[in-house]
Amino acid sequence: MDIIKDIKTISSDLKEGLKDGVEKTRTTLANVASHLPFINLAKNRENRHTIEIDLPGVEKKDIDISIVGNTLTVSAERKMKQEVNKEDYYLLSSYFGKISRSFILPDVIDRDQVDAEYKDGRLYIHLSESGQKVQTKVAIK
Repeated sequence: MDIIKDIKTISSDLKEGLKDGVEKTRTTLANVASHLPFINLAKNRENRHTIEIDLPGVEKKDIDISIVGNTLTVSAERKMKQEVNKEDYYLLSSYFGKISRSFILPDVIDRDQVDAEYKDGRLYIHLSESGQKVQTKVAIK
């Protein structure tokens, strides 16, 4: 009968461990998500897509956009420093860090028709559809 009691104890411990693991994972993902920039994805009627990414405090020169295969990656580095030096107090706030977001592009996006603009802390990436799917044939050896 001790075996049944042991199995019940192990089962209970396992359930508690899983609950704890799920909660820790949820908290970790929420923390990671809070550091990612907000994005909006939109498609208009002319078969153009727009990705808007909030990047406050990032300078244009610190943004990199690349397309490798079907993946568009936006990387940026935030270097903000705010300093207040008054007679009766001193305050220094700084925010430094790298930001990166990646998007899988549909096959119909024309990789040669991608353009971007940065205005007021927001990056706009405009993508056009080519009307043709990008396909790659793989030969079997």
